Amino acid sequence: MRRQANSPSPDPVSPMRPVAWRPTLAKQKGETKHSALTERIIADIDAGVLKPMDRMPTHRDLARELGLSVQTVSLSYKEAERLGYLSGEIGRGTFVKTRVTERAGRMMLDHSPTEVLDLSIIRGVYLDDHENASRAILREMADGDNSGFMRPCRPVAGLDSHRETARTWLGMMGVTAGPERILVTNGAAHGIFLALSCIIRSNDVVLCENLTDHGIIGLSNILGFSLKGLPTDEEGILPEALEAACAAGGVRALVLIPTLNNPTGHVSGAARRQAIAAIAERYGIFVIEDEVYRPMIEDDLPSITEMLPDLGFFVTSFTKTVLTGLRVGYLVVPPAYSIRAASILRVSSWSGTYLTAEIATRWVENGTARLLLDVQRTEARARQKIAMDILGHHIGSTHPLSLCAWLKVPQRWTEDGLVRALTNQNVAVTPSEPFIAGPSHGGGIRICLGGRLNHASLARALTTVRQTFEQLPPVYDIGSIG
Repeated sequence: MRRQANSPSPDPVSPMRPVAWRPTLAKQKGETKHSALTERIIADIDAGVLKPMDRMPTHRDLARELGLSVQTVSLSYKEAERLGYLSGEIGRGTFVKTRVTERAGRMMLDHSPTEVLDLSIIRGVYLDDHENASRAILREMADGDNSGFMRPCRPVAGLDSHRETARTWLGMMGVTAGPERILVTNGAAHGIFLALSCIIRSNDVVLCENLTDHGIIGLSNILGFSLKGLPTDEEGILPEALEAACAAGGVRALVLIPTLNNPTGHVSGAARRQAIAAIAERYGIFVIEDEVYRPMIEDDLPSITEMLPDLGFFVTSFTKTVLTGLRVGYLVVPPAYSIRAASILRVSSWSGTYLTAEIATRWVENGTARLLLDVQRTEARARQKIAMDILGHHIGSTHPLSLCAWLKVPQRWTEDGLVRALTNQNVAVTPSEPFIAGPSHGGGIRICLGGRLNHASLARALTTVRQTFEQLPPVYDIGSIG
């Protein structure tokens, strides 16, 4: 059985280069030609014969060289893409990917010492306001009758009272849905998993931003779909790139973060959202709208899901915008998928967690959720100002209400070199690798501004980042110049 590559992505440091690769096929008895070629591709990547970002021969050239049909080569490349070893990009060719899940996994599991100034994980701030609100709700529950949410195990999609209150929170983001279309989830990642599980079959093509949340990349391995990143600008996915990808055929869905994209902070305006919805409707592709950061923005931005009632899935949660430990969210599904989504929810976790959903419900009803959201907004603005004052031109993209910023890699430095240098100074940051879904990107470093760091500690960490960026790297960390 073929193994699947671990969360692949292009190497952000190696230059793109054409490769002179002429394999010798050793076809086993009963094995098809395209399977033999796929095995050779995998073996040569694992052996280092084919290196990250190598441009593969065209289908036609390789077919001619090996005496195969173009269709055989195409099938082989497609299988290698599905397994995570190659990446095809419309108009540019097919490239060798590098695996990043192990590195991303180490980052997620690492228990950094407390003295580390951690800018590597995106999370909301945690202040006395959050501590006081948490204590108050727990005291209230301790003194009350909790049987209404502690005793039931159905409905799987969420208690009626929880889903009814969800409509209020969703309405703040421009989403109108009856309770029969709403599922209570254990956070946004859970919601995205459920949405994709509803519609994706093995080998389907799913589109996303070229730089996207690492969770989507991980899900491509778990669910077995082929993930393709599309070029973006400061408003997110370019409509012409989406149009071209859909016109090429085989696209099943688009997953995107239209508000405060992680890691770039990009926000899609109303016209861009309308253009994306129009293309999706024209080609009949599903759209999973990851709006975990949407409550941060008070602008009147339309929901793509609202424009696509039969194709749109809307995902949000309280984790990033209200309280990090409040791991509860909402998934809005098209009417035809309500039963299927509930069935998958039951299999994955039986239901959302009624206890945390009850906290979210009470906080929405008594105004605490809005108060804590306002705290996040105020802190995001203040911390973004600190970052801008200290880092200035080193910031490639961000937003005044974003919980992160995307930094440009200075000349002479490599991303890995910067991460090492900052780690040695007890500052943790994240390179571009976990976020890459396609070859076309400029590289960068993500810094996160939330968590428990106060303003002074944040300023100290950012000052270390700036000083490191502005000094010459050690000789072994010098990147390509010119």
